[in-house]
Amino acid sequence: MMALTSVDYIWKNGKMIAWDKATTHVLSHSLHYGSAVFEGIRCYRDLGSKKSYVFRLREHMERLHRSCKIAMIDLEFSVEDLCDAAIDLIQKNKLDSCYIRPIVYYGYGQMGIDPTGAPVDVAIAAWPWGAYLGDEASEKGIAAGVSSWRQRSVNAIPPAMKATASYMNAIFAKLEARSNGYAEAIMLNEAGMVCEGTGENLFVVRDGILSTPPLSDGVLEGITRDTILCIASDLDIPSIEESLTRTDLYLADEVFLTGSAAEVVPVNSVDGRPIGEPGPVTRSLQENFFRVAYGQAEDYLDWLTEVS
Repeated sequence: MMALTSVDYIWKNGKMIAWDKATTHVLSHSLHYGSAVFEGIRCYRDLGSKKSYVFRLREHMERLHRSCKIAMIDLEFSVEDLCDAAIDLIQKNKLDSCYIRPIVYYGYGQMGIDPTGAPVDVAIAAWPWGAYLGDEASEKGIAAGVSSWRQRSVNAIPPAMKATASYMNAIFAKLEARSNGYAEAIMLNEAGMVCEGTGENLFVVRDGILSTPPLSDGVLEGITRDTILCIASDLDIPSIEESLTRTDLYLADEVFLTGSAAEVVPVNSVDGRPIGEPGPVTRSLQENFFRVAYGQAEDYLDWLTEVS
């Protein structure tokens, strides 16, 4: 768990407002029905060049637009508007590195399942936030357990939509994992195939081959997931998208999780079956991911938006 650290400003509906004034009514539609979509983005500070970069900002804002399209939420701000707002917010708050949370939600004015008539509010917050699962997790790995809670069906809440409603499912799995002594849960889909963590995509390595569940198995189209697949290709690491069973986790040489908040986190055991210390493929991909994110890999600079 990571506590929030307040800063000075939040961007909301086209304006900068004070952090402690960024409130919403208790009868806002999204608070009652989970009718919101959001993103999680990171900004990294390279201590060598003393430059700050937002990682894959445009891709995140494009996914936010796709989520709104699926949810039939009318988003009046363009991708360019939202990218500019995020950069302005980071500058206004004088942040060198931070986590960025855009959210689009139905506000006050309509109660009941049908949100028609409720105003659409758009906000972006940014604040300092360390490693999601902790610095030690990134170095030594975490213990994970397969959850008894299944991932929501693709015909219930589409996984291509990053919606707040989806995360009640994840909360159930996370709380169960904690009560069983695990740092994270791994969720199966309704067919019993491996899906993802509560907030991360999942990869396994066996005999030098990198595998991850396909989007058709109900996983979020993760931007860090795509990043890892691109880096693996450039490093000539064979990789495939394939359905995975629970035993594939037990028999893997390496397992790791990816996400904008989690970054790249090794898994050292699943359901009490040891996997071991983070392996060479995980380490290579982890190290190269951070090289890219910190602007130290020239071939990937087009993924970065510099904060002046």
